[in-house]
Amino acid sequence: MAAGANSPDPGAALSRQRESFEQEASEVSSREAWEALRLRWVGRKQGIVRDLLAAIKDVAAEAKREYGQGVNRLKQEVEGRLAEIDAALSAAEAQVAEGAAAVDVTLPGRIPALGSQHPVSIVTQEIVEIFTSMGYSVAEGPEVEDDYHNFEALNFPHDHPARDTQDTFFVEGGNLLRTHTSPVQIRTMLERESPPIRVICPGRVYRNDNDLRHSPMFHQVECLVVDKGITLGHLKGTLEAFVQKLFHPDSGVRLRPSYFPFTEPSAEVDITCPFCQGDGCRTCSDTGWMEILGSGMVDPRVLAGCGIDPEVYSGFAFGLGLDRVAMIRFDIPNIRRLFDNDERLLRQVRG
Repeated sequence: MAAGANSPDPGAALSRQRESFEQEASEVSSREAWEALRLRWVGRKQGIVRDLLAAIKDVAAEAKREYGQGVNRLKQEVEGRLAEIDAALSAAEAQVAEGAAAVDVTLPGRIPALGSQHPVSIVTQEIVEIFTSMGYSVAEGPEVEDDYHNFEALNFPHDHPARDTQDTFFVEGGNLLRTHTSPVQIRTMLERESPPIRVICPGRVYRNDNDLRHSPMFHQVECLVVDKGITLGHLKGTLEAFVQKLFHPDSGVRLRPSYFPFTEPSAEVDITCPFCQGDGCRTCSDTGWMEILGSGMVDPRVLAGCGIDPEVYSGFAFGLGLDRVAMIRFDIPNIRRLFDNDERLLRQVRG
């Protein structure tokens, strides 16, 4: 039973409760103290106002009306005062938060995290800069090609495995996703009235292949030179200059006989292993050499098919995978890492 509920003067008892509440309210200075005051006075399961209302049964009949009205007024006053204190505390909290968020102009500025280019983009730009400094221009072409530019004009036999769906992505209308950037070379030779031609052709290419070192979509850059008197010596000299600028000034180049439908003679090109500089390591299988690209002299039939007289002009071409170069340059073991959008890879490159 609330104190004073059975008093001869219930009004006096309520006045004492009011004075007691005001005294307690005046001492509230924190959110925790406000919550304790609220529970003490108007808590739903327990509280002084609740007990005062419950004690009306013990008040004399003639005083019940006045007592009940007095308790309700006390409840309203308590709730109103609690609301005032709540508003004051909220204002103080907002002011503190605003002060914490304010900018202190005397502090050193925050250096934002800088972005970084993708490894393939870095390698592509470096290669483009190397060749443009040597007088080459950059040529581009469509990624959705036709059979003529991708295979026929490049001297691919009709039964060549590359024409099979196991190797090539075909699309509606008899077209396909280009399997190399060599079609750009064909388009360039068809568009030019006559040599000399010196171009590089970077871009995305697509093949039906997927493992740790191969991706269905990857990047290539190819080089084409057509002019009078072009020889295999020009090819090797260009490769040496390119490799030494891209990897290491002392990098060596080794040509091994090979076969490509659009070049004759053809050669696989090895370079001095960038990791051990020719001493032999696990990466190069202790040979000191690493295969990097394919090359050769442009087949006379390819030149003739593009309207260039092979009796007057000759040329060389070579191509390499930009993703493989990026993996070598930045020590990336899995080609899928290049396409995972993992920020750690970009931070590694930036570092």
